[in-house]
Amino acid sequence: MLTQEQITAAQTRANDYLQRAGIVLTPQEVGKIEVADLGLSELEKTGLCLVIYINTDRYCAKELILFPRQTCPEHRHPPIGNDPGKEETFRCRQGTVYLYVEGEPAANLSAQPPAGSENYYTVRHEIELHPGEQYTIPPNTLHWFQAGNEGAIVSEFSSTSRDEFDIFTDPRIRRATVVE
Repeated sequence: MLTQEQITAAQTRANDYLQRAGIVLTPQEVGKIEVADLGLSELEKTGLCLVIYINTDRYCAKELILFPRQTCPEHRHPPIGNDPGKEETFRCRQGTVYLYVEGEPAANLSAQPPAGSENYYTVRHEIELHPGEQYTIPPNTLHWFQAGNEGAIVSEFSSTSRDEFDIFTDPRIRRATVVE
């Protein structure tokens, strides 16, 4: 759970990151920055902030803002009906983001799962993204990501986003943020 004060502070901080990157939001968009603590109440370690520009039945565009070493936990976007699941392209805009997907494990990880949650991070193939670099994640692929020491901004371009159907490896995760 987060307090309204914590949410407002995170929205302000996320907007500061965006402004430094030259990404301008309208006042209405600033007020709608989603703060996702994923039910763990440890936003500095686990979670992210999101700006959803558009999400239709055909495509989606978002900004993902991560604070220094903040992690979005391991999850996948499963098939829903005839839809194979969300396919998404991450394009790093600022900072460094360490993305982990299925595949050959890295010998030494540049990111570490949050302490106490290590068992819920199973994929170890590392993709390191810097500004201007991108990577496309196929549907139904386990993945997780973490910002570097300076935080990160990632533009996400994808097929329709149905976050409520995401499957997280960690059973403690709750996608909707609860406000005290």
